[in-house]
Amino acid sequence: MRHVVQAEPQKLHKMLAQAGLGSRRELEEWIVAGRVSVNGKPAHVGQRIGPQDRIKVNGKPVNLKFAPRTPRILIYHKQEGEIVSRDDPEGRPSVFDRLPRIGGGRWVNVGRLDFNTEGLLIFTSSGELANRLMHPRYEMEREYAVRVIGELQPEQEQALLDGIELEDGEAHFSTLMSRGGEGTNRWYHVTLNEGRNREVRRMFEAIGVQVSRLIRVRFGPVSLSPRLKRGMAHELSEEEVRILMKALPK
Repeated sequence: MRHVVQAEPQKLHKMLAQAGLGSRRELEEWIVAGRVSVNGKPAHVGQRIGPQDRIKVNGKPVNLKFAPRTPRILIYHKQEGEIVSRDDPEGRPSVFDRLPRIGGGRWVNVGRLDFNTEGLLIFTSSGELANRLMHPRYEMEREYAVRVIGELQPEQEQALLDGIELEDGEAHFSTLMSRGGEGTNRWYHVTLNEGRNREVRRMFEAIGVQVSRLIRVRFGPVSLSPRLKRGMAHELSEEEVRILMKALPK
């Protein structure tokens, strides 16, 4: 299925000017004079239109070309101790409190991270794109850096790769790599293709290993930049968004 990006509503006089029918000021005067209609009704100054609207000037249909809207995408480095929700009866800090305002809409989170989990969160202005990124059919790979107490034994590593039976079904890591450590702490990088609640922690707990720190470092083609400090956000440029959209499975 091919992804379709919706066109953003545009001001009527701006679209008519882009079509070469006159200057914006002239076209505003035409609208006031009743020479322009939208869906059979007289247009008004400042009116916004979309691709589905039928526009006529002096009674004659006009075809207008709408550019697809590029979704806005925000990368956020979540801190431990923040929730991914706008409402919390306990009054805990929310990631939404730290995001920049978005005019005419709201940021939609792509999945969640637990209260005690850090790392990469993606937000977008497009609910359609968010659903696409989260849909199980696309199997977006998640990568986590996991710090555990003690070193995994070979049979434990194999069990995590083969499959662990959890209360909501079997789960397994696609990859598991040791990244060293100091003292009693050891770091591992793991990947999996789903995002069940506390899945990574529960898998380690199931083999008797305690996770002392958990950081999501990648979601699909988006990686957490080392330059993005905890509690900071970075909005992708339009060009970066277009590159990302092309990298997503169709």
